[in-house]
Amino acid sequence: MALVLNEEQVMLKDAAAGFLAERATVAHQRALRDSEDTTGFDAAVWKEMAEMGWAGIAIPEEFGGLGYGYTGLGLVLEQAGRNLSASPLQSTVLVGATAVAQLGTAAQKEALLPAIAAGETLVTLALQEGAHHAPAATAAVATKSGEGFVINAEKRLVLDAHVADQFVVIARTSGTPGTESGLSAFLVPANAEGVSVDRRSMVDSHNAGTVTFAEVSLPADALMGELDGAWAGLSRTLDIANVGLASELLGLSTEAFERTVEYLKERKQFGHIIGSFQGLQHRAAELFAELELSRSIVLQALHAVDADSDKLSLLASAAKAKLCEVAQRATNEGVQMHGGIGMTDEHEIGFFIKRARVAQHTFGDYNYHLDRYAEQVGF
Repeated sequence: MALVLNEEQVMLKDAAAGFLAERATVAHQRALRDSEDTTGFDAAVWKEMAEMGWAGIAIPEEFGGLGYGYTGLGLVLEQAGRNLSASPLQSTVLVGATAVAQLGTAAQKEALLPAIAAGETLVTLALQEGAHHAPAATAAVATKSGEGFVINAEKRLVLDAHVADQFVVIARTSGTPGTESGLSAFLVPANAEGVSVDRRSMVDSHNAGTVTFAEVSLPADALMGELDGAWAGLSRTLDIANVGLASELLGLSTEAFERTVEYLKERKQFGHIIGSFQGLQHRAAELFAELELSRSIVLQALHAVDADSDKLSLLASAAKAKLCEVAQRATNEGVQMHGGIGMTDEHEIGFFIKRARVAQHTFGDYNYHLDRYAEQVGF
């Protein structure tokens, strides 16, 4: 497998870079934060993204999408990372649409995927319950009630929770917390009786929230797929989500690195450009090499998604673990090499370290994925 982009992919990447560098930059993110925007992203910009096909980039053509695959989505997410662009790309396009495609019934896919592709509906995954990502530890309960179900749950760190139209809720219908069996997925409208959302302010100023489901009654057709059978689809959804987040972290890390290198070429100390100091050159060179390695593992993982590879889980954890490590280093080095100004809110480099830390911990951090990778290869 050649780890290079074809002509169409290069065109998509360039188009995404140009659009986001003009319409959804770090400066726009700062403005959204400072104005305490109630949505958390620019609805007009999101509409333009949808009109360009980005909302349906990985959705099959039969459901109104472009059918371009996750490699295409990964390229867009990489550019979103470079610009820290605020949009539902992560919550709805990467995670929500994937969850519907992997877990939903034919009728649910027919109803939701075209609406997502058109940018008309926002869908997000309600999974995490504790302080850390642990999907098998799900304790939320969905009990049978007549022909339908009743859900009681509190889900944390739900992406774009306060603007979502639908939630894909993972709940336990049998078994005990800690086991992979007994989990089911349900489609829950955000306006259903008993659903409440508490928007939380994240350090990166992106959207997340705690969603409470109190005695929420659902019809039988709210069940996604088979009863007790959500684990396989959920696992694949999370693998794809982590590859997408690795793509975003790659873009973020690359931008932080390039901004830092430019600063090293300009900043003077003791009458010399600090980029001439050998110690800083070594640190920059090592980070450059790490970024090149990261680009290869991310592209390989994206290809694995589109090829339906049986190594997807392995590559997803490898990519997420590696990019968590590299993003940590790139953003730390960025702030440190900028010196005192890097610690101020006035300078944009600090925005990268904040977004990196949130993305690193979303759906499993470095330690989680390193351990998962080790288990899969037999350690």
